[in-house]
Amino acid sequence: MTKADIVDRIAEATGLTKLETEAVVDGFLVTVVDAVAGGERIELRGFGTFRSVERAPRTARNPRTDTPVPVPGRLAPVFKPAQEFRRRVEATGIAQGIGR
Repeated sequence: MTKADIVDRIAEATGLTKLETEAVVDGFLVTVVDAVAGGERIELRGFGTFRSVERAPRTARNPRTDTPVPVPGRLAPVFKPAQEFRRRVEATGIAQGIGR
């Protein structure tokens, strides 16, 4: 599913125009990215939590030359789905015979 598909579904469900819906979706996405990039935690009850975590510096290995390569520490975005979200996805997978 693409952003355009999401806009179409929301516009259909709400009666808003696609242009208005796209502005709302874009605004939401920009807000989430800016907040997580700024170190904030976003919790959407029943959906999940967006936050950033610090990845420690480490030493990797170049597979071609087998030489060590230093990898600097960094911030990484993380999404943790809510229990309700997880249960619904798991129930769908079980109904489809996945994970048995």
